[in-house]
Amino acid sequence: MVQSKDLFDDSTMTFGEHLECLRTHLIRAIIGLAICVIGALFIGDKIVAIVRSPIDSALRKAAQVEGSNIQVEDDISDVSMTDIWQSIQEKLGLAEPAEESEPGTETPEAPVETFKQLKTDNEFDRTIVVSIMPSELAAALHEYNPDAYPAAKRASKAVEEKPMEIRIAAPEFQQLETVIDRQNQTVTLNVQEAFMTYIKVAFIAGLLIASPWVFREIWMFIAAGLYPHERKCIYIYLPMSLTLFTGGAVFCFYAVFPFVLKFLLSFNAMLDVNPQIRLSEWINFAVMLPVMFGVSFQLPLVMLFLERISVFEITDYREKRRMATLVIAFLSMVLTPADPMSMLLMMFPLILLYELGIILCGFKSHKPQVEGLEPV
Repeated sequence: MVQSKDLFDDSTMTFGEHLECLRTHLIRAIIGLAICVIGALFIGDKIVAIVRSPIDSALRKAAQVEGSNIQVEDDISDVSMTDIWQSIQEKLGLAEPAEESEPGTETPEAPVETFKQLKTDNEFDRTIVVSIMPSELAAALHEYNPDAYPAAKRASKAVEEKPMEIRIAAPEFQQLETVIDRQNQTVTLNVQEAFMTYIKVAFIAGLLIASPWVFREIWMFIAAGLYPHERKCIYIYLPMSLTLFTGGAVFCFYAVFPFVLKFLLSFNAMLDVNPQIRLSEWINFAVMLPVMFGVSFQLPLVMLFLERISVFEITDYREKRRMATLVIAFLSMVLTPADPMSMLLMMFPLILLYELGIILCGFKSHKPQVEGLEPV
């Protein structure tokens, strides 16, 4: 009678050696994570600006929709990855700071009729351009000093009077500009909130940057105990999982956020209230919702895994489409905020991913036999 071979007969490491190997890989992973987190601290302001950009943009658009008669030039530009890379090079001394354009080289823009801010020689001064009818100005001057300014003749009704522009400069316009900008930005409610948010965002960014290195160290420890065909499955499905997760997070950040924020902020205008979005609460929302989308986008791989271990067959997926759609709608409602837009924007991609899972299950896999595990 042939005896079955023990799985650990060929092992060349003792239990203590395995623990020592695990300790080594964990220390290397933690060191890599610490380096990335420290690096992220130097560009934390750029990262926070990227995370804030959806809500700041939504607040500015909501303020314009309210129909204010004052139009302000938007001098807050969205921060891109190019800006972050430029900032990193400047911190390390690898690049010169970006030179500002010389005065007078910028392309002039058409003047705004109601309100416009222009920089003067004094950086603390601002100039606004107001429009006034010449007849009204002449009447006001005559009323102020009749001896110096005689009464203007009334223009003929056939002649159409055109408004004239007058520039008014004052340091207080800087405060007006600041107040308007602050109304369309997130706020903090205690003194340490900005600092704690900065640290939190830097840690999350460092973890994302260091994740390939951390996964590599964990994989180096796990792969030693896997069969070749098991390692092959990881090499195939892990990149697919990372691609789906990244695709779900990016889809949420750039496609879902604009619609969701526009829908939610519209109720502030309807109820005539001024939204004051707390920075820490927005960071939590901006991190959790993309994670939810990234996890939910793993649906095709979950379907493929359940089919490969014979829990479901491909015919079950095809016959239960209606039930699957109901389950997807329920999960979309639970995983997203209480608004229909985010629910629909999660549900429709998941329905398409469900069909992708059926297609993946259609590819037959050849399960190799493990030597030494044949039945007696």
